[in-house]
Amino acid sequence: MSLAASEFILNTNGSIYHLNLLPENIADTIIVVGDPDRVNRVTTHFDSVEFKVRKREFHTQTGFYKGKRISVVSTGIGTDNIDIVFNELDALVNIDFETRSLKEELQSLDIVRIGTTGSIQKDIPVDSFLMTEKAVGFDALLHFYDSKSIQDLTFAKKLMEHLEWPPQKSYPYAVDCNSELAERMASEEVFKGITGTNVGFYGPQGRILRLPLQDPQLNQRLESFSWNGKRITNLEMETSGIYGLSKLLGHRAVSMNAVIANRAGGTFSKDPKEVVERLIKYCLDKLVAQ
Repeated sequence: MSLAASEFILNTNGSIYHLNLLPENIADTIIVVGDPDRVNRVTTHFDSVEFKVRKREFHTQTGFYKGKRISVVSTGIGTDNIDIVFNELDALVNIDFETRSLKEELQSLDIVRIGTTGSIQKDIPVDSFLMTEKAVGFDALLHFYDSKSIQDLTFAKKLMEHLEWPPQKSYPYAVDCNSELAERMASEEVFKGITGTNVGFYGPQGRILRLPLQDPQLNQRLESFSWNGKRITNLEMETSGIYGLSKLLGHRAVSMNAVIANRAGGTFSKDPKEVVERLIKYCLDKLVAQ
């Protein structure tokens, strides 16, 4: 069945609508970053770059690192952008652009997020690395898809009870990372934990500037939650969407976080660019390791 022009949208040059990419422009291994300028910071380590394109906040470069072809794509901030980027990345490998129909043989991508985060646990310090084993989404994105089969429903229920979660807020969902890719990216220097993906940076993450919060104790409640020996370790704004859509679409994803703030201790990295740079190099070397 051919997909309608209003659903599968292509530009006049045949590229996918938002990312402005053709299928041949991306590799099987993709690094996603939030900041469009961080794309250059990743590809500066490449041996060569064969392709570049930028449209709005979506910046893509594809090239080679130690002989491995890798694409780096910026998503911008938030799971609303993740919905755009991951659906379009999937379309690039699993939809025939000529016939506008789904391919019979589907392809899986390896996707690594390199992002920044704030720890809510005192023992996870600034300037450290953290891998997200499970992501909790407070954003509702996954509820727009038929997704119960990939959600940890028991975990979400227990978390809601602990947080005394008000019904007017979206129902949290929980999704695990891809275990094989996580094992590949892990090491003793990397913390592991459960990431809370928020719908904003200020109020939704418990920050108070001028506006009062519905629940001023939210971060403390998150910090004290424990289920089967696991705890909420950090807050950011993309990972739940990455894990949810990747699992639904059949891709492998893991989120690697540079901890630049410790909310429990009220501290912030003195050189956040340095810790991000170290994480970039760490992830690149892990991706090419045999």
